[in-house]
Amino acid sequence: MRRARAGAEVRGAGAGPAGGAEATRGTDGARLLASPAPRAEWLTLLAADPEALPFQHPGWTDAALAVSGGRDASRLYELPSGVRAVLPAVARPAIGAPRHRSLVLASQPFGWGTGGLVVPGSDLCPEDVAAVFAALARDGALAVSLRPAPRRSAAYEAAAPSAAVQLPHTSHVLDLSGGFDAVWKDRFSGSARRAVRKAERASLTVDQDTDGRLIPVFDALYRLSVQRWAEQQHEPLWLARTRARRRDPARKFATVAATFPGSCRVWVASVSGQPAAAIITLRLGEHVVYWRGAMDKELAGPVRANDLLHRLAIEQSVSEGARFYHLGDSAPGSGLARFKESFGAVPLDYKAFRLQRLPLTTLDAGARRVVKRALRFRD
Repeated sequence: MRRARAGAEVRGAGAGPAGGAEATRGTDGARLLASPAPRAEWLTLLAADPEALPFQHPGWTDAALAVSGGRDASRLYELPSGVRAVLPAVARPAIGAPRHRSLVLASQPFGWGTGGLVVPGSDLCPEDVAAVFAALARDGALAVSLRPAPRRSAAYEAAAPSAAVQLPHTSHVLDLSGGFDAVWKDRFSGSARRAVRKAERASLTVDQDTDGRLIPVFDALYRLSVQRWAEQQHEPLWLARTRARRRDPARKFATVAATFPGSCRVWVASVSGQPAAAIITLRLGEHVVYWRGAMDKELAGPVRANDLLHRLAIEQSVSEGARFYHLGDSAPGSGLARFKESFGAVPLDYKAFRLQRLPLTTLDAGARRVVKRALRFRD
C-alpha cells in the first residue's frame, strides 16, 4: 500500500472541482474528484460500506441544510490506496472571520451526529485518513471539525496530525449477533429484564410509525424533557429552551422523518392513553441508531416505559437483520451510561478532531466554564 505524502491542494472550503471538471491532486496523493460529491457515487459507496451510519447518508446532509442552513461541502476523493471515498461535510459562515477564511467545515455539524469517510469495505487505512487530514488542513476554512463513527475511530487516531485538537467521547453499542434470545438472556442485565417485565405488567400501550405521524407527540415530550433537564443542570429554563430550539427545533424531527420514510421509526409508550415516553431510531444497513429520546418522567418512570421501548426497538432491529444497536454518547459512569449498559451495550471510547487556525476550541471551552460557574451549572 502506498504511503500518504504530506499536503493537498483544495480551493477553499466546500470548493473544488465539480463533477466532470479537472480533479486536483496535492502532494499527499489525495485526489479531490468533486465537491459536492456526486450523489449517485455517494450512494454506491454507502451501500458498499458495512460501517456506514445514517448520519453519513446524503439525505442526512440535505436535512441538516434544510433545518440549520449552510452548504453541501461533501468531497469525493481518490485516496492514496486507490480507493474512492466520500467525506460528508457541511460548510457554514464563521462570524467575524476574514472573507478568504469565512467558513467552518464540519463532518458533521454539532447536533447532527457523526461523519467521517464513506469507503467500500470494513477496513479503513490510516494512510488514507492521513491524506484526508492533510487535505483538510490546507483548506481555506477557519476551522474544520471531524467526528468519525466510533467503530472507525482507531484509524483516525492513528492518522491525526499532532496539531489537531482531540476531543474524547464515549458511545455505547450493542452487538445483536446470535438473535434476540441471546441478546435478552446473555446481554441484558437482570435489572433490565426485570424493568421490562414490570413495564409489560403495567399494560402500557406502544405505538410506532415510519412516516412521521407521531413526531408531534415526540416533540411535545421532548419540550417537557428540556424543562426537566434544565432543573437537573441548574440552568435557567429560558436558556435551556433557547438552546433546545436552536439545536433541535420541531422542524428538525419532522424533516428527518420526511427524508427517511421507512427507516426513521418513532416509538411512543402511553399510560392510560397519555404519552409517557418516546424514542426515535434510524436504520441504515446493519446499523440501527437510537437518535433521540424524551419522556414525562412522572408517568414513564414508575412503569419503566423507556426500558420497554428499547426492548421492542432492539427486538425489531434483530428481526430486520441489523447487527448493531447504537445508543449514542454519554458520560462514562453516569446514570445514562449505566442505563445503556444494562441492555448489554459496550462503551466505545473515540475521538473527535478539530483543525483550526485560531484557538477556537480553547476560547469556547473557557467561555463555557465561566458561564457554567456563574449559573452553578451541573453537567
